[in-house]
Amino acid sequence: MSTYLPTLKQLQYLAALHEHGHFGRAADSCFVSQSTLSAGLRELESLLGVTLVERTRRVVRFTPLGNQVVAKAHRLLREAEELSELVQSQGQPLSGELRMSVIPTIAPFLLPRILPRLRRERPALKLFLREEPSAAAIESLHHGRADCVLLALPFPTGEVEMEHLFDDALFVAFPLDDPRDPPATIDPASIDENRLLLLEDGHCLKDHALAACNRPELRASATMIGTSLHTLVQMVDNGLGLTLLPAMAIDAGILNQTQIVARPLKANHAFREITLVWRKNSPRRDEFKLLAGELRAG
Repeated sequence: MSTYLPTLKQLQYLAALHEHGHFGRAADSCFVSQSTLSAGLRELESLLGVTLVERTRRVVRFTPLGNQVVAKAHRLLREAEELSELVQSQGQPLSGELRMSVIPTIAPFLLPRILPRLRRERPALKLFLREEPSAAAIESLHHGRADCVLLALPFPTGEVEMEHLFDDALFVAFPLDDPRDPPATIDPASIDENRLLLLEDGHCLKDHALAACNRPELRASATMIGTSLHTLVQMVDNGLGLTLLPAMAIDAGILNQTQIVARPLKANHAFREITLVWRKNSPRRDEFKLLAGELRAG
């Protein structure tokens, strides 16, 4: 066995550089100077006797061996996190630091309602939030950058455990003076694919909406342009088309001060499933179940 082993800090620097592809941004994410991060990586390469990263003025490129080492580093860092979580889980439930990734179509609508109560009732909990799209959030979970993820299903998650929170119904939103205004609900067959506005790729709500409509031609014809639900609402309010919104956003007041009407989508699966997801066999499983209960009650 080698006398000298990489430190967790060196592996953290390596993983951060691989994630950000830039020395400055990687250093910022680790809360160190760029020179400190660079020196740590040089020490790691010297220790291992190999080149892990090819450095040029413009490009940071990992060698094939460097990519293999990064994959191992992620696993080691995750194991170190779980060791810390194991110790922490023996103390007061829902206390200490907890990092939660939340997708953008949930964060601005659910969290403002829940966080004030959590701060009052769980003062020992230090909840660090990170808003990112579903794929990035799941990657953060598996790489140990997040402890749990507030997610909408269906979405591929890999090996995880989860707790169902609630179903979030889908509504069709359109201008108030739309001549096609129906009395109660909207059948997917009546949606004009040439007027449908959806979130751009990377947002799972787009896939949930298309799946609920069960009309394959919508994917080809819909305009996928919105970077956020607030952007879509502004476009609909300006008469540029119609869109699909979750009940969560409507309940939070996203349509306030607009001339938009929302009607329930009439379909077999006209909803998305809001869940809390964490790594399988996490020692903080009981805490996450407790947190799920708190989120559900909100």
